[in-house]
Amino acid sequence: MSRLRIFSEQRPDSVTFESDDSEVIAQTLQTVGIGFEQWPVRPLDDNASNDEILACYRPEIERLVAENGFQAVDVVSMQPGHPEREAMRAKFLNEHSHKEDEVRFFVRGSGLFTLHIEDKVYEILCTAQDLIRVPDGTRHWFDMGPAPYFTAIRFFTEADGWVGYFTGSDIAERFPRFGEPA
Repeated sequence: MSRLRIFSEQRPDSVTFESDDSEVIAQTLQTVGIGFEQWPVRPLDDNASNDEILACYRPEIERLVAENGFQAVDVVSMQPGHPEREAMRAKFLNEHSHKEDEVRFFVRGSGLFTLHIEDKVYEILCTAQDLIRVPDGTRHWFDMGPAPYFTAIRFFTEADGWVGYFTGSDIAERFPRFGEPA
């Protein structure tokens, strides 16, 4: 189930707001410029290829591409037994931003996006059917957890795909990791 928790940037041990209602999550995130929507979950075989996943969500993908001019769309998957899981997790755990919107749709599994906006930290647990749009320049980090399990469709406006600009801040180390209580 999707969840939004909000913290003061100074109080990583104290949740000031929490909701698992998708409409409340979308409305709350919209006030700070973050997009959140849910697409219908469609049945897919666990061994579905990337092409099959993209074909399954073709209408939604085409709509987003037409509305936003994305130049590339791909699928990323991570399993608990993946040999590079620790390195991949570490790659995204520090606060960074991008020069393009980070747009992800979770086909299955889950991941934790944490956004640092002004003096607040917004923690969004994205699960299957969630699409999140983090605008360019938004400071954030992503945690796939120690036993990652997710498949996500990624949208890019830049041909070189994911490029992170790290802030050098240690804020991400002070907040709960995926699966940890606040």
